[in-house]
Amino acid sequence: QVQLVESGGGLVQAGGSLRLSCAASGNIFTILVMGWYQQAPGKQRELVATITSGGITNYADSVKGRFTISRDNAKNTLYLQMNDLKPEDTAVYVCNIRAPRGNTYWGQGTQVTVSS
Repeated sequence: QVQLVESGGGLVQAGGSLRLSCAASGNIFTILVMGWYQQAPGKQRELVATITSGGITNYADSVKGRFTISRDNAKNTLYLQMNDLKPEDTAVYVCNIRAPRGNTYWGQGTQVTVSS
């Protein structure tokens, strides 16, 4: 079965940086889109950034210019470089993969906490 494991979260001061990773394993033959979502207290999951199989990226307005999404297709690994972190970025960051035939996979999430 497909498994996504996130890493790289932690506690950081405002203005600092973190690099999140999402390692995918299992029977994934084709990946259409990979992305990061944030789950903040009292809110539903919201899109942070996505990257298509062709390398096209999309970002939430709140993170443009600060976060960079990238992927290593050979390793089925997704990254999120997070710079100039703000307290408002505090959330659980969850990895997502969309595959053909409606298949969608989610990781367990990694906690990012930004102190002022």
